[in-house]
Amino acid sequence: MEIILKYFPNLTEEQHRQFAALYDLYIDWNAKINVISRKDIENLYEHHVLHSLAIAKVIDFKPGTSIMDLGTGGGFPGIPLAILFPETKFHLVDSIGKKVRVATEVSNAIGLKNVTFRHARAQEEKQLFDFVVSRAVMPLSDLIDIIKKNISKKQINALPNGLICLKGGELQHETLPFKNKTVINSISDYFEEEFFETKKVVYVPLV
Repeated sequence: MEIILKYFPNLTEEQHRQFAALYDLYIDWNAKINVISRKDIENLYEHHVLHSLAIAKVIDFKPGTSIMDLGTGGGFPGIPLAILFPETKFHLVDSIGKKVRVATEVSNAIGLKNVTFRHARAQEEKQLFDFVVSRAVMPLSDLIDIIKKNISKKQINALPNGLICLKGGELQHETLPFKNKTVINSISDYFEEEFFETKKVVYVPLV
């Protein structure tokens, strides 16, 4: 939990309580339904929660913003972002029902009111959102093909509506088709831990 406070020191009491509750909840649920690799669960706050919050270093979502987290798994990056942005609406979608169940149970346990869930494939989701967020679920071009139908034309944020995803490693080839408009942010610019050295936040405007 200290690592979250290191980079986000101005949390409310409620946000502090919600972030602090995540560890025991994910330990408990992960023992029943594996959503985080067993050897990585000890690194929950650094590798999963803080990694998700890197998106908040790139954009400060305005109240009323609507976001779909595609391929949310056990709730990343959606749940940490929903804690940080209580006035923003998050819709967490995954094609694996038991993972959606874990995310739903964790969200309910910490009392999140700004999150909805759907067990579905991305192609089935027809709602419009300001942004789609995702954590390395598929190659960028495939992801954009699927989600461009979901991006609203109505703007309320400083950045144009589009895709914000967490990626690692070499991205030049993947971003080539979108290179004129893709913005790649190195997470190591925000967080000093070694884990983030090769991690990126990739933003592609889609309006």
